[in-house]
Amino acid sequence: MTGTDTPADDKPAKEHNQGLARSLFRVSLPRWRGSRYSLSRLFFNFYLLAMGSFVAIAFTADFVISTAQRGITDDYARRFMRGTITLIEDELFRHPRREWQKKVGEIDEKFSYNLGIVERISLDRTLTPFQVSKLDAGDIAIDHDGDIMYHRLGTSSLVLVVGPLASGRNPELADRLPLELRLRLLTWSLIGVIFAIALWFWIRPVWRDLETLRQTARDLGDGHFDARSPAAKTQLFAPLADTMNSMADRIRQLLATHRELSCGISHELRTPIARMRFALEMLSETEEKEERERLWAMMEADLDELDQLIDTSLTYARFEREAPEPHFSSVKFSEWLADEVDSVRLLGRQLEVAVDTAGLPDDLHVDLDRKAMPYALRNLLRNAFKYASKRISINAELNGNEIRVNVDDDGIGIPPEEREHIFSAFTRLDRSRDRSTGGYGLGLAIARRVLELHGGNATADASPLGGARFTLSWKAHQ
Repeated sequence: MTGTDTPADDKPAKEHNQGLARSLFRVSLPRWRGSRYSLSRLFFNFYLLAMGSFVAIAFTADFVISTAQRGITDDYARRFMRGTITLIEDELFRHPRREWQKKVGEIDEKFSYNLGIVERISLDRTLTPFQVSKLDAGDIAIDHDGDIMYHRLGTSSLVLVVGPLASGRNPELADRLPLELRLRLLTWSLIGVIFAIALWFWIRPVWRDLETLRQTARDLGDGHFDARSPAAKTQLFAPLADTMNSMADRIRQLLATHRELSCGISHELRTPIARMRFALEMLSETEEKEERERLWAMMEADLDELDQLIDTSLTYARFEREAPEPHFSSVKFSEWLADEVDSVRLLGRQLEVAVDTAGLPDDLHVDLDRKAMPYALRNLLRNAFKYASKRISINAELNGNEIRVNVDDDGIGIPPEEREHIFSAFTRLDRSRDRSTGGYGLGLAIARRVLELHGGNATADASPLGGARFTLSWKAHQ
């Protein structure tokens, strides 16, 4: 078995890896065993909170408004009652003072509130100084606590007492609810019922979305990474559902990448390890200096291969795990392209490597990530060096705002059905599975990730030279 042979038990291995991943998630994300959300409990909690807050705000506003309007209300009450009090006063003045108490009692029977006469001096402790001053001035003094009006009868020491005016303070009407209270009860009852109906129609789809998200989270926590949250019924949870589905896709992608890297690396490690083991066995059996040096050179080459495999795998994993934030900078493209080709030209040995930028405008500047883009270009050049027979051509062209770099070789080419598949990790064509070409099937995958980072793409096609053409394309100005 070589290091590139496909295992026969690939499907059972994938199932085993999936089971292992699910087991790990069960450990790190324990399943919540609480009871289901109760729609009635959620409704009543929202109802009590919202209605209680609404009532508290309404009563506070009513108190503030009543306090602010008290002066206006007092003035209105004085003007409203002034005529009645004047008529009562005129009626009393028609009789001697000694009969005023009796006459007030007779008049009181005709009113739904109490009438009485008290001595002026008895009110000093009942009224405030401001109210006393209004009373002595001949005006009507109003006691808000008792809802009572006071008016001095002429220049005498007697004061006419009118009230309490509120129906709830009169014993004759104590068995009846005040009209104001009845109106408030009816108003608040209607508000409560209408608010409950409106809240029910609002909370029901919210509860459904909440229960759906909860079930999806439990499925993901149990390792069922195919679970997805359906479209939310309300806009409140729509972003959360989209985020959860994106998270599930990302988790699935990360697990797939992990399985792909684990299987691919373990697969690729077998060949150099097997060669090193064979070289060690041969080393212990030979005493020839030249043979021992050759075996030592083989093991050093295998160690270099292992080191390169690890470095390439880490690079791919970094791009696959999370796309790094691109840092674009403007470069003079013709010079940049020539410098990058010159940096790896020695790997081409005796190959003819030509760079053609004649189709580009003079002094063209292109935006690119100067740290990531060389990964893509160098991987394509190394791939061309492996398969080219005599000649490699690199040309660049500008199409609108898109820059295109074509790397052509005169090698064996790529079948049309394989041109998209080769950009997957650890994918190599059958004819490249030998030590002379080497590679791990990660270079082209890294190149595509880099171009996706730039908002572009990496593609493969037939070359005019007879071999393969690899093209990098992205926006020249980001």
